[in-house]
Amino acid sequence: MLAIRMTRHGAKKRPFFHIVVADARSPRDGRFIEKLGTYNPLLPREHAQRVTMDKERIAHWLKVGARPSDRVAKFLAEAELMKPRERRDQTKKNQPRTKAQERLKAATSAEAAPAAAPAEGEKTEAAAS
Repeated sequence: MLAIRMTRHGAKKRPFFHIVVADARSPRDGRFIEKLGTYNPLLPREHAQRVTMDKERIAHWLKVGARPSDRVAKFLAEAELMKPRERRDQTKKNQPRTKAQERLKAATSAEAAPAAAPAEGEKTEAAAS
């Protein structure tokens, strides 16, 4: 299985990435088949050299069956080489666990129930009869 992904280069705290096609099982910065472009996140978004790609070779590898990583797929969608992917839902790791959510829901419903009851000065139809 082939992957079009990024490999990290550059100095510490000065990232620079190569866009490569590699076997999906190889390490991130390990062996790759072909270098397809570069990505420099330190440049402004509108800068021409921020993302460079060999569009013909990328189109070839996509036809062969290489699957781009999420970030590379975003770059390819901006370059109109493929359709944009649907956004993935964020993980739920930052939310409380199930029992804590149930307790929170019970506490909010208990607070809402007295608020729905009539005020002391108002008479209900049952009390008036």
